[in-house]
Amino acid sequence: MKLAVLSDIHSNAFALQAVLDDISYREVDHVINLGDILYGPIAPFKTYLLLQQHPCVTISGNQDRQIWQASPEDIEANATMAFIHKDLGEEPLEWMMQLPSELQLTDDIYLCHGIPGDDLIYLLEDVSDGRPVLRSQEEILKLIKGNTSSLILCGHTHIPRTVQLETGQLVVNPGSVGLPAYRDDEPCLHSMENYSPHASYAIIEQKKKRWNVEHIRVDYDYATAARLSTQRERGDWAHYLTTGRAL
Repeated sequence: MKLAVLSDIHSNAFALQAVLDDISYREVDHVINLGDILYGPIAPFKTYLLLQQHPCVTISGNQDRQIWQASPEDIEANATMAFIHKDLGEEPLEWMMQLPSELQLTDDIYLCHGIPGDDLIYLLEDVSDGRPVLRSQEEILKLIKGNTSSLILCGHTHIPRTVQLETGQLVVNPGSVGLPAYRDDEPCLHSMENYSPHASYAIIEQKKKRWNVEHIRVDYDYATAARLSTQRERGDWAHYLTTGRAL
């Protein structure tokens, strides 16, 4: 089995198109999308249309949920959310609402955005010091809550990482297709940075019951994505997109 694993597209149709083009040469069996798909000031509806043209196994992320859960007051208070709702219309909202929050794809493969049962917690990284630090094995095993899948796929942090646990399980975060850096104040003020504007995804292949992982970085037209972000008064996103840095 050969998988292409994507996460955290964040409305960046330009990065997504480049990743899909790269995947097309790799003869994969399945494309997997781990959520946070349409939130962002770039091209939400165009991103949605691209995904409808390239079917994949998809779960929801925290910001997908926040889009369709947004109240009129939430939308009025957040110019980016207002743009997203205006750009999307009803059909993509209905699509997001039916996405599972996690999925046991096979006996061997489990998908989540954050951790099992919670899309807001980082599985592999501790950010209590303001920057991501790999959690201990004990912490990670506690957070996967007894799941015994040999391959656990997660997103949310935007940091590409592969971790082998003492149980023999492999945990893989493919990084972010569409947003290589950001700052957030939940659960505390912290920065996530990849130090380049490249789109990230992973190819994972099972051979003789073992998993091979390749983390891939793809160049794309990030200047256009940044320009659209600036036009929508998100200069912070323009900086993240062009530098891969949060500051």
